[in-house]
Amino acid sequence: MQTWEYSTVPLLIHATKAILDQWGADGWELVTVLPNPTGEQHVAYLKRPKA
Repeated sequence: MQTWEYSTVPLLIHATKAILDQWGADGWELVTVLPNPTGEQHVAYLKRPKA
């Protein structure tokens, strides 16, 4: 059975693409983006298969 590891990443509005591109290059898949509870920035939720 496939197992996953997960990460949450704050997204800076001026660098969103660069942040997601870097995590994607490291094998992470974007699951969703939700507002931070404080409303100041968004948070990306990512997953990748465990080795």
